[in-house]
Amino acid sequence: MVMPESDAIQSAQVEHNRPDQQFELHLGGLVCLLQYRVTTGKIIIYHTEVPAPLQNRGLAGRMTRAALEYARSLDLKVEPRCPYTAAFLRRHREYSDLR
Repeated sequence: MVMPESDAIQSAQVEHNRPDQQFELHLGGLVCLLQYRVTTGKIIIYHTEVPAPLQNRGLAGRMTRAALEYARSLDLKVEPRCPYTAAFLRRHREYSDLR
């Protein structure tokens, strides 16, 4: 039985690829990425990418939340160099302690 597309998207798990310093979502052969670098006391989030067929489905937000929770767990401040992450932080005040 083939899983409906929306179910596949909802059930896809964000994976933390520590060696490559990125969060990933794999769906149907496509990969969504959020790339970062950790420096002294902070995490720099510099790129978020969602392939066109998967855009506008909340996937970038899911990866961003995972990255921000990771930063919080290590008591790191966040430096958003990625426009998506900067906008996300402005919209989601619950992460204001990370700035």
